[in-house]
This record gives sequence, structure tokens and C-alpha cells, in this order.
Amino acid sequence: MRQPRQKARDRRSPFLVLADYEQRSLAHVAGLPEQLDAPGLWRGVAYRVGSHRLASGFDEVVEIMSLPALTSVPGSQPWMLGVANVRGTLLPVVDLKQFLEGERTVLHEGQRVLVVRQQGGDVAITIDEMYGQRSFIDAQGVDAAPVADGRYAHFVDRAYRINDQDWGVFSLERLARTPEFRQAAA
Repeated sequence: MRQPRQKARDRRSPFLVLADYEQRSLAHVAGLPEQLDAPGLWRGVAYRVGSHRLASGFDEVVEIMSLPALTSVPGSQPWMLGVANVRGTLLPVVDLKQFLEGERTVLHEGQRVLVVRQQGGDVAITIDEMYGQRSFIDAQGVDAAPVADGRYAHFVDRAYRINDQDWGVFSLERLARTPEFRQAAA
């Protein structure tokens, strides 16, 4: 009886194999390489906090996840919801709406958080609604003032309009460097 022929084993590292798969699959997507490198194109993760539609750069968001189980932290600011054990790492969880507007986010079963890198370790921030990926072009740019009211003004420096909706580009990196945000003790 004839033995089935075995395929030669790929001796590359798993990372190199996956990188090769990605490169080959992107080569077959019509228009994608041009879109990724298009001048004037900005892409990010879009979400809502309160009545503000915001987007943050992909390089600022480490992970998007469901709200993990929380343990409260005595003596912390009201906007500090607590800490969560995420894959063996303690992750502080902050109510972004309460930090910016002074009004508590109504938490629900499908609650999402954005994990943001900051010096000394990651931090999770609550959002009201996740919209996913959004792409904006320079021609859609508008005055950021309507989106950047109140405390948002420190973190939003540009905005775009799509279908009569304004989207502010929210700097999570600037948020993570803000002394008040970094000092969660009451």
C-alpha cells in the first residue's frame, strides 16, 4: 500500500510564517496597499463617551476588551472604578466619562474598555459605545471646537465630519501623561 506523501515541514519561525501569510494575503486585496499609504488618510478606533464621538489612533490602543471583574480601591478618586486581574496583571480601570465630565458611566453587560499604554503599566478606560475602525481624510476636517468642549479641549486637537456627525481625534497618549489622570489617589 502506498503511503501518503507528507508535505515538507516549514523550518521558519511561526512569526515569519504568519508574516509571510499576511504579506501574501494583503497582496490580493484590491486597493488595500494604496489605502494604507494614502496621503491625508487617518485611521483609528472610533467610540463614544457621553455625547462625544471620538477616535484614537491604532498606535494608542493596546487592546479592546469587555469590562473585567473589578476590585475597588479604597481612597481613590471617584472616577477610578478599581483594578482588574487581566491575565495575571493588575490593570487599573478608569471611568473616562466621569474623569472628563464628572458624570458616572452607566455600566452594562456589554461594556467595553480600551486598554491604553502608559508609563508604569497599562490602564483601561471605559467607553459608552464602540464603533470600530474609522478612516478619515483631510478633506473631511472641521473645526474641533464643537467636539472639544470643556475638559475634552485638552485632549482633542482636530476633528472630522462624516454624514453630519463630528468625530474628535482624542489623544489617549496625552490623557495618560496628564498628572491628574496619573494620580488616582483621593
